[in-house]
Amino acid sequence: MPKTLTPRNKIESEGKVHYSEGFQAWNTIKIKKELFSEFPELKEKRSKFSYQLTFCRSYIELLKKIKSLKQGSVMPMLMWLYKED
Repeated sequence: MPKTLTPRNKIESEGKVHYSEGFQAWNTIKIKKELFSEFPELKEKRSKFSYQLTFCRSYIELLKKIKSLKQGSVMPMLMWLYKED
């Protein structure tokens, strides 16, 4: 069973999504220094990390998903993708 990473403080961070020539897609998200401070595990070179992304198509669907989470089993994270001008 995967171990959930938990931050020590409130985190708000902005960054860029980068284009990968090999995949021909915008698929690389750079993690900023403040996230490494909160999640020191991410500096472990021999460890493996993964993620689960759930896309809710409506606010009501999002609320249902939040209510279904077991307390303490996950660390919810909100992420916005947006196109820059």
